Amino acid sequence: MKILQSIILGIVQGLTEFLPVSSSGHLIVIKKLFGIDQEQFGLTYDIALHFATLIAVFIVFWPDILALLKKPIQKTTGLLIVATIPAALVGVFFDDYIESISQSGGFLGLAFVFTAFLLFFSQKAKQKAKNIDLMSYKDAAVIGLMQGVAVMPGISRSGSTTSAGLIMGVEKESSMRFAFLMSIPVIMGSAVLGVKDIITEPTAVEWAPVIAGMLAAGISGYFAVKFMLNFFKKRSLNLFAVYVGILGVLILIDQLFFKKFFTVFLM
Repeated sequence: MKILQSIILGIVQGLTEFLPVSSSGHLIVIKKLFGIDQEQFGLTYDIALHFATLIAVFIVFWPDILALLKKPIQKTTGLLIVATIPAALVGVFFDDYIESISQSGGFLGLAFVFTAFLLFFSQKAKQKAKNIDLMSYKDAAVIGLMQGVAVMPGISRSGSTTSAGLIMGVEKESSMRFAFLMSIPVIMGSAVLGVKDIITEPTAVEWAPVIAGMLAAGISGYFAVKFMLNFFKKRSLNLFAVYVGILGVLILIDQLFFKKFFTVFLM
């Protein structure tokens, strides 16, 4: 049963990390719905899932990454650094708070609704032909700020950064590609911080669920990235906006009236 749960969580992590619907929020929802203990898999499992999704991004964007490695001192590198700073600061100074609200799920309903409004509003932004090469550092900073906000469970990182890019006038494909590229240092940084915690507080690890979840997250993450890059060329994000909006409203109803799955609100 633990391996099956691990595979389910891995698939959810891989898919929702790159679909504009919030991976952290969906993991909380799945655990609440199926009564999965949030602590039973441990920190090593969480790091393994993030590492697996990181590999998926590396595989899809290897040509872009190789170009950056061959010529690290270039404008795109600077844009990525600027865009990464806000999320890094939030991770360093608010890690304990984010962890506490992740466990309670108190902000989850509102966060999903916020994601829905952001996705929908970004589709109304005037489309321009600005690609990554034409982006300004101001554009990168605004997109980075949205990535910092997206550490809140229920606010999609890929959705908020892609939406911010569209609002700043970056064309669709470049906005999504930049959003996926800027996820690399954030996911990597999260994994590194997790490894530090494991070293300082080592615990026993059940490797079978970890490996099963990692494979599920990596494979599903790869297909999620490929899907979104192709999907967004021809379609808008409104479908995802409707989905997370409905999900957010249902969670709010449960939080405020029924308290069957989510017993706290704004805590």
